Amino acid sequence: MGKGRSAGNSGGGAIELQKKLGLLNGIAIIVGIIVGSGIFVSPRGVLQETGSIGLALIVWSLCGFLSTIGALCYAELGTAIPKSGGDYAYIFESFGPLPAFLFLWVALVIIVPGGNAITALTFANYILEPVFSTCTPPPNAVRLLAALVICLLTYINCRNVAWATRVQDVFTFAKIIALIIIIIAGAYQILCRISPDSGNNQNFDNAFQGTTTDPGYIALSFYSGLFSYAGWNFLNFVTEELKDPFKNLPRAIYISLPLVTVIYVLANVAYFTVLTPDEILTSNAVAVTFGERVLGVMSWIMPFSVALSTFGGLNGNIFASARLFFVGAREGHLPNFLSMINLNYLTPAPSLVFLCLLSLAYLSTTEVYVLINYTAFVEALFVTLSVAGLLWLRYKKPDLERPIKVNIILPVTFLLVCGFLVTFPFYVSPWETGMGIAITLTGIPVYMVTIYWRNKPNLYKKSIRKITALVQKVLLSVPEEKYD
Repeated sequence: MGKGRSAGNSGGGAIELQKKLGLLNGIAIIVGIIVGSGIFVSPRGVLQETGSIGLALIVWSLCGFLSTIGALCYAELGTAIPKSGGDYAYIFESFGPLPAFLFLWVALVIIVPGGNAITALTFANYILEPVFSTCTPPPNAVRLLAALVICLLTYINCRNVAWATRVQDVFTFAKIIALIIIIIAGAYQILCRISPDSGNNQNFDNAFQGTTTDPGYIALSFYSGLFSYAGWNFLNFVTEELKDPFKNLPRAIYISLPLVTVIYVLANVAYFTVLTPDEILTSNAVAVTFGERVLGVMSWIMPFSVALSTFGGLNGNIFASARLFFVGAREGHLPNFLSMINLNYLTPAPSLVFLCLLSLAYLSTTEVYVLINYTAFVEALFVTLSVAGLLWLRYKKPDLERPIKVNIILPVTFLLVCGFLVTFPFYVSPWETGMGIAITLTGIPVYMVTIYWRNKPNLYKKSIRKITALVQKVLLSVPEEKYD
């Protein structure tokens, strides 16, 4: 935490972080991360892969249902293993250091910086839309603005946690208001039917026309939908910083997931009420096209609101994910050549800076949908492994205290669906899925050389110590105190 202090022994020399996050903060973190760029980008991707409005709406609903099941499973994991770090902590406890390290590796290389880049690029595109209303914003301008917002939010999270949580709370409510405007406008078109030119209610007359039956493309449609729901497990990354986590963690999940699911489905109904499928498929900014159609001179509200939404989503992602690497470093399971995130600092500032640099590297491309396929596939793979760990721990440690224990049907169902999502896209999108697997496997030699190999040369050790000292001086960080 930004101003956290070591308060005593919490086992294994770990510090007890100050618990500053209440239920409202927890809900704000989940909703703030989930409702980001996805709902304003993914409608096109879901419709493109499903082929019809009817199946697209079913996919959006099922994505919310699947995320809720996953969140309930994670509630058991988060309260049975009340450690910050989320999937890393669960995989480590279930399957040991190598699989846990591989999750950290792909999260470090793909999931977190790729997600940050997607959100920052979406922010930049929408904020520049009113400026370049007659043409596409220049790619370099988009990259520059995206880089600026990543750096700004990294500074805020490094400087003061109170600032970061305040930003999260404010922008969470702002983005919900923006989506409510979309929903109300869609409901008005459906109920009033003012004129044939004002809406496209007839879209629902043949809602399943053109539906795809290929399971591979259906799986890809789930990737776009689940990308919009990504973040339902992020509160588990900050379990140690949550007040009364055994109560507030499940409460935050129970409130936030149904809320987000209803909002997403209604927002998509609103999109389809106002826009034709062709308009959605040809639009890179669905919310802007929607706003131009129904808001007239006030259409600037949509790009502005989306910018607020993505700003808050990026802030929440940076806030929560940095603690994943902070915990991995604290447990000694990150490569020691990554000195910026390997040290047991009292603050996550080094990991925040490191993630910032990697996120900036992903801005070399502006192909958002390619980035979505990379991140969604790899994340689905390790979420599946985490929930598999829940079942393994039920067998391996039946006496483990579980303040929340879900019905066994839920994790089994979740695993079956995730198995479908991970397997079928291989023949439809082999490049993205193959690269995801390849990058994951590159973590094995990295683990063997940097962590498993204990007797490293003295020159290597001296170099690491010098870099460590430099990072401590630059970022004003010190190793956390340990207690016997």
